[in-house]
Amino acid sequence: MKTIRLKEGRERSLLRRHPWVFDGAIAKGVADAGETVRVESSAGQFLAWAAFSPVSKIRARAWSFDEAERIDASFFIARISAAIRARSLFDIQSNGLRLIHGESDGLPGVVVDRYADTLVAQFSSCGAERWKSVIVEALLAQTGLTRLYERSDASVRSLEGLPEATGWLQGSGDTGITITEHDWKLSLDVAEGHKTGFYLDQRDSRRKFAEHAQRLQFKDVLNCYCYTGGFTVAALAGGAAHVTSIDSSGPAIEKARANVALNGFDAGRTTMLDADVNASLRQFHREGRFFDAIVLDPPKFAPTVAHAERAARAYKDINRIALSILAPGGVLFTYSCSGGISADLFHKIVASAGMDAGVDAFITERLGGAPDHPMTVNFPEGEYLKGLVLLRK
Repeated sequence: MKTIRLKEGRERSLLRRHPWVFDGAIAKGVADAGETVRVESSAGQFLAWAAFSPVSKIRARAWSFDEAERIDASFFIARISAAIRARSLFDIQSNGLRLIHGESDGLPGVVVDRYADTLVAQFSSCGAERWKSVIVEALLAQTGLTRLYERSDASVRSLEGLPEATGWLQGSGDTGITITEHDWKLSLDVAEGHKTGFYLDQRDSRRKFAEHAQRLQFKDVLNCYCYTGGFTVAALAGGAAHVTSIDSSGPAIEKARANVALNGFDAGRTTMLDADVNASLRQFHREGRFFDAIVLDPPKFAPTVAHAERAARAYKDINRIALSILAPGGVLFTYSCSGGISADLFHKIVASAGMDAGVDAFITERLGGAPDHPMTVNFPEGEYLKGLVLLRK
């Protein structure tokens, strides 16, 4: 077993069971891509078994902090079993759910979603790639499913020196799938959709938005970055009179139309715009148009802390205009899915946007990802999705 020795004083994060070792923390030691290494302190103290990534800034990702544990097929079978078992403890009102959430489930670089009878897996680290066949076999055995599609096409793969990889690893057939969520049906495509095909992490937020629509009787709703219309369906299900949905992707807008029809809602209650959100918000502001409720769920503006300053300006701008066109008594559901933007910073950005807009609002709720996308006490980076519910005074 190859050994990685850390520089003096750089063992503290591993002693707290944080799974990442950055390149600058390593004093000596190398290994092949994905190879399991023993990580030691400068004094030779065992710290973790980890997967080595020769070119990544995150040079090693810990599998285990137990010196007696072996990193073999049995290890992955046990970790996958524990992750699946944990999902039975959560209230997940859908047959679309995340089974494995990377570091939070002790499997760095492994993300697995289940959509009805189909599994979709993403392997984004050298360690995950090295054990891919074992992980796939264990997933199929433990779920009893026969279809597994790979979506290892995230940009982070390039940081690990890995090429993109997509396609069926087990089974075949149509990649278009319809899942149930709460009382709704939502269609997606595991080969073409964002992430692994859909934003499962917003499941509980969509239900909450539907509940707000029902209680406050929204008349005019604006859904920005609507993608395939999950929040649009939620608003209509809650009784909203009309929903305007905007996305810069024509195919996504067509999927949103299809999801509205799939749930039996009148297309006349919707306006679908294939347009730029920022420009559309400004146009609505110039026209003096107001909305009873607005959803701002933009793509990732800041993948890392290094991008935070530029992303903060972008988040502030869209929130400022959105608050300006939110009717008094109206509700804004606003989100950031950027890992480089902390919950505290996001709060400050939205507060600053309100000040610039001359708008005061109550923050009535803080939102996060659905429980099958867990954050653990040892890995706060798992809290990538942050949301606020604002009620304009």
